[in-house]
Amino acid sequence: MTFEHSILIRETPGALFALTQDYTRRLVWDGFLTHASLLDGATAAGVGVRAYCVATSGLAMETEYVSFNPSLVTAVKMTRGPWFLKSFAGSWRFHEEVPGHTRVSFRYHVQAAPRWLAPLLTPFCAWVFARDTKKRLAALKAFVEERSV
Repeated sequence: MTFEHSILIRETPGALFALTQDYTRRLVWDGFLTHASLLDGATAAGVGVRAYCVATSGLAMETEYVSFNPSLVTAVKMTRGPWFLKSFAGSWRFHEEVPGHTRVSFRYHVQAAPRWLAPLLTPFCAWVFARDTKKRLAALKAFVEERSV
């Protein structure tokens, strides 16, 4: 199941991309997470780099960057996660609608496991991710527009 949410933020795509992909500053604005780090000694996000994040719920996920195009789009896929997720992938897109105002879009795909439970669990997981995505976008907007990135 795939879903997408977006928000318009008063900032440039470059500044928003840099902020959202900087794991040293991730927890400053992203209240969904209690831990966010890059793995294997990586100091910056990029294609092939793996990240480890823990949500406030305690659920942890390891992802790998499969796309990284600064100021435009970045995408990850899950490499390890909770037992009830068969797959997870997500992209963040940054589009300047008018000068100094960027539409930030999160698009996620989630599929639950085990197979016999997936028809019930997948919509529930998508609902939870969608709810949290809206909150994350609102938090990003509030953080950026109240401060100078």
